[in-house]
Amino acid sequence: MNSAIALVLLLTTTPAVAPGPKIYYAAPDGGSPACSQARPCSLEAARDKVRQAVEGGMSRDIEVRLTGGVYRMAEPLLLDGRDSGPDGHTVTWTAAPGSRPVLSGGVRITGWTRQGRFMVARAPEGVTPRQLFVGGARAIRARGAACPAAVCDATKTGMTGAVQSGVSGWSAPANAEAVIKVRWRNYRCRIDRVDGDAITFAQPCWANSASGTGRTGPAWDTTTVDSSRYGGVAFFDNARELLDEPGEFVHDRADGTITYLPRPGEDLGEAIVPSGETLLRIDGGSRIRIAGLGFQHAAYHQPGTDEGYAGTQAGLTLTGATGPEDHAGRHYTKPAAAVVVNGGRNVEITGAEFAHLGGAGVIMQAGTKDSAVTGSTFTDLSSGAVYVGDTEPNPPAELRGERNTVARNTITLAGREFTDAVGIWAGYETGLRVDHNTLERLPYSGISVGWGWNQPVAQSPDMRDNQVTGNRIVDVMMVADQQHDGGAIYTQGPQPGTVISGNYVNRSAYGNTERDGNGVYLDEQSSYIRVEGNVITRVGYKWISNWAGYGIENLATGNWTDTTAPELSGRGSRQVDNATALERLPEAALRVAAAAGARPGPVEQLEPDLARAGSASQSATEGTADAAHAIDGSTVTDSRTTSAPGSWWQVDLGQVRPIGTVELWNDAGMTTADVQVLVSRTPDFAGATVVPLPGRVLRPSPVTVEAEGRYVRVQRTGTGRIGLSGVAVHERDGT
Repeated sequence: MNSAIALVLLLTTTPAVAPGPKIYYAAPDGGSPACSQARPCSLEAARDKVRQAVEGGMSRDIEVRLTGGVYRMAEPLLLDGRDSGPDGHTVTWTAAPGSRPVLSGGVRITGWTRQGRFMVARAPEGVTPRQLFVGGARAIRARGAACPAAVCDATKTGMTGAVQSGVSGWSAPANAEAVIKVRWRNYRCRIDRVDGDAITFAQPCWANSASGTGRTGPAWDTTTVDSSRYGGVAFFDNARELLDEPGEFVHDRADGTITYLPRPGEDLGEAIVPSGETLLRIDGGSRIRIAGLGFQHAAYHQPGTDEGYAGTQAGLTLTGATGPEDHAGRHYTKPAAAVVVNGGRNVEITGAEFAHLGGAGVIMQAGTKDSAVTGSTFTDLSSGAVYVGDTEPNPPAELRGERNTVARNTITLAGREFTDAVGIWAGYETGLRVDHNTLERLPYSGISVGWGWNQPVAQSPDMRDNQVTGNRIVDVMMVADQQHDGGAIYTQGPQPGTVISGNYVNRSAYGNTERDGNGVYLDEQSSYIRVEGNVITRVGYKWISNWAGYGIENLATGNWTDTTAPELSGRGSRQVDNATALERLPEAALRVAAAAGARPGPVEQLEPDLARAGSASQSATEGTADAAHAIDGSTVTDSRTTSAPGSWWQVDLGQVRPIGTVELWNDAGMTTADVQVLVSRTPDFAGATVVPLPGRVLRPSPVTVEAEGRYVRVQRTGTGRIGLSGVAVHERDGT
């Protein structure tokens, strides 16, 4: 063949190699206009270079590579349509190879001076610190003890109790806030003034926390500060007189100082307060990718203003002195977040690290579609990690949230300040995928999808075909945070085609003080949802719950759990072929649980329960609360005795067994308190091992006995009922 012809054939048959991305560089102290690797420029200058390239007709991918270090963000980096990927290509903002860039809204505190045990410094001008991070560890605003409702009696206009609580004796009570928790809600309002025994709070925070506005939620709601469910102030914080524990601080609004009680050996050279709220905002951008960046020390200013924090649910608040009367939560306000995407298309945040935030991590809203948060970590956040969608049930097409993804993220220790926040929240979304995330150690619900509380305006929303799959949700609704009426996975509203499957839920509301905390909670008209193939163990209340009878055609099938639950209410709703009341998880369940989450994690195998095969009895029975209800595998049905002195419940195991622990679950009314657990070889309990359990029994209270016996008794030490929804007897280790 002629060599010239061969060359022509080669040139015409070899595919063209796509050009690599156009690369720009940024550095924390960048100032060069070139944005090259040798001379990187600022974030804003790099963005302008991208805009020029896009406007000039760039037809390949673009990368902005951030070198390592901290980018101090006085203002957010703003990206919009001008910064979008051109002609199907992508603009990526990413870490330069081998570097760890961090966008930070924090300001370093310097000039510390010692005053006795305390260190004192001036806050930066214009900054009202709600958080302080020292050496990467979160400090806590100095807080006091709880003030019961009998003392701190809240009304629509304020609160009594200033004298007995000690507030009236504080040097600057207007620095302090009252932190109130009512069921699933948090309220944080700053004290405005103290007059004798009366405390008046900043407005509109207090009015928005009380009843009567028509804006605080459904008409039946009784979770406001002046409701029957109000139990008192959880604590007051940010008063100088409360500063008594290492790691606590106080900010004085009047003189602008921060007073801190250091932890032993602590170095204040890296003390940071959040100042800037949003660090990155994408408005209407498309084909933008954020990869491998860190986001730290973003602030959330609203709770420190007169607006305060009038919580509604899941970290959203009621704001404004006036507004439309609405019972469906359409006009509630999300928290501030480090990254906010408004109306984005094909925006991805991946491999990012969110830490030490005063608000939330990411918000994708205002009609964001086909966008994702993937492979990122969230830890030590004051509010929730990821918020997707909005609270308007039937928005115009351009404002609908569609086909978004939250996948393979790790979320721990969110809601550290605002404990009503959830790990992942979604409003009215269609085609949402929440897949293989790990959520651990959270104060309230893990994943929440849907909104509206069955109000008329929310009964036919744009919401369907959502998937909550393969997530690992462990240690949520943690007891110390005092949040109630939630679940590891929580839903609201009709969602045709929605599936909840392959999730591992363990220890939701474990050890709670009341009958509360579910595995999967199909709340408020949740309808057309399939709950299938989940592993749900060790939950404080029901493995699956839908107390509202207007939920339609929900199906729970093929799940594994260690308890039972009542049949689903609502037309056409069913529980079919579930493995319930398990004493051990079978291999199939262990495989599902092990595969859940962003990465493999331990699975808690169940301990065999010797009481299940035993025979239960009790002293005089109250009503129909049979003794056997405590060993039937359900933590919903109850046994109950009368309140005669020395009332008791017991189980005969059939033979003498080596017993390690006895696990008690209190009944619906939290009846059982001040008991002792007895283990005996003989029915007369002569020579029995006795372990006292003072105070209220929890759900559950594990009691270590380490004894051999056939009979296990729970006995009141004084006068009062014994009411138990569950008793488990576990064999001693090594036997």
